Amino acid sequence: MIVKPTVIELLEKAENRYSLVIATAKRARQISNGSKPMTEKDDVSPVTLAADEIEEDKVKIYDQNEWDKELEKKEDISEVENNNEIENVENN
Repeated sequence: MIVKPTVIELLEKAENRYSLVIATAKRARQISNGSKPMTEKDDVSPVTLAADEIEEDKVKIYDQNEWDKELEKKEDISEVENNNEIENVENN
């Protein structure tokens, strides 16, 4: 059972309880499958470690609008990188 951080504290990081539970479960599964925890706290429970990471903003929970904006940024960056690569090839 998670005592700290509380669910109320964690809900400030998520749009709703559902997205909080899904994000915590996904991250806990990654930790239990061998992913290194990103928190300095020492706990044996992957769920508690995942909750700590969310509280510490080391794991971000995106709503759909935020995620779409992040994808657009990545596409813009990729397009600029691709154009730079083409220019480098043409200049050589």
